[in-house]
Amino acid sequence: MSIFKKPHAGGFMDEIRCDESSYLIWKWHPNGSQQGNNNRENAIRWGSSLRVKDGEVAVFVYKQPNGVMQDFIEGPFDDIIKTKNFPILASIVGLAYDGGTPFQAEVYYINLANVIQVRFGVPFFDVYDPRFLDFGVPIAVRGTVSFKINEYREFIKLHRLTSFNLDDFQHQIRDAITRYVKDAVANAPAANNIPVVQLETKTSQINDAIEFDIGERLKENFGVTVSGVDIGAIELDKSSEGYRQLMAVTKDITAEKMQAEKQDYIERLRIQREEGQYAQHKATQSANMGVFQVEKQAEVGIAGAEALGKTGENGAGGVNLGGNGSAGFNPATMMAGIALGGAVGQNMVGIMNNAMNQNNVAPPPIPTDVYHVAVNGQATGPYTIDILIQMFTNGTFTSESLVWKQGMDTWHKAVDVAELKNVFTSIPPIPKE
Repeated sequence: MSIFKKPHAGGFMDEIRCDESSYLIWKWHPNGSQQGNNNRENAIRWGSSLRVKDGEVAVFVYKQPNGVMQDFIEGPFDDIIKTKNFPILASIVGLAYDGGTPFQAEVYYINLANVIQVRFGVPFFDVYDPRFLDFGVPIAVRGTVSFKINEYREFIKLHRLTSFNLDDFQHQIRDAITRYVKDAVANAPAANNIPVVQLETKTSQINDAIEFDIGERLKENFGVTVSGVDIGAIELDKSSEGYRQLMAVTKDITAEKMQAEKQDYIERLRIQREEGQYAQHKATQSANMGVFQVEKQAEVGIAGAEALGKTGENGAGGVNLGGNGSAGFNPATMMAGIALGGAVGQNMVGIMNNAMNQNNVAPPPIPTDVYHVAVNGQATGPYTIDILIQMFTNGTFTSESLVWKQGMDTWHKAVDVAELKNVFTSIPPIPKE
């Protein structure tokens, strides 16, 4: 015996299909049904045909004693409703009704290809710069969010298809986006280091920063996939008191910063100039070593003369032949005075000789070779052989030092230059006892 009752003669089969041109969720109703009359509104005749286009999914919702059951038919599909197409029907086909209606179900079509655009506008709200929390600037945001349904099973878990209304759904989406965008823009100055007065010029940067966040939130809370967020404009209320005060403060800070940078630039120029003058002075001293030595000898002579003039102060170095109980003299003081006097005398003689040589008209000096010496990778000099002898004596010039003079093709060790061999033999050997 068949488990299906034979349909009444003259019964009409239904064709379940969606011909809507633009929709997100659409509910199918049988021919002749009356909305509100659930018995007929949800009645599906056995043997009716089902058509689901590509990019659609048909959802059959059954009420069972143990809950609500669902079948999903993804397009493209075009066939007669059979048990093999709907595995869940095998358990309910026995619930046949008179009039050729073996089962009841609600049929919903979900559009997986249609992209829904929701325009949003966030009215003026105060945004604060973290550096100037005393001044709130009113800011408004306008834009569009595009989304569609990809994971329809997750979408159904979050929404009741029986009471779904696209207008209400878009309103919920719009309210949520408004909250998300408002929160993102309010935090942008601190999170992205953007001054409040520059927010309207950073629309693209803010858009990129919040697009991922909005996509994750809408997927989690509404089961939709965001395909794009487009912030059309970020508008500052430039007539507000907060904006004017913030602009005045930032203007003063900018002026102070420019002044500080100017002073820093001037200071760096001064240091560079002084360093250049010092380097030039040292180069002049190196090029005129002889004159520099004469100046230093003169300074030593003057200092010695002054010290010599003070050696007799307070009885230092004096001879006491008696008269008030102490007689004798201080030999150490006398010897120090004699040594100091000798040094002063030598310096003074040298100074006088140099002065006399400078005052006397003499023939020009005989041309002599001068050499440059490499010190720490830098060329110094030029030096005459006499100066090189002095440098060898004080240890600043050795036989391994690199030298160069006009006419040489490259640098050579001093010991390899024939003219400089006398430099290293100019110091007499230490006498043996």
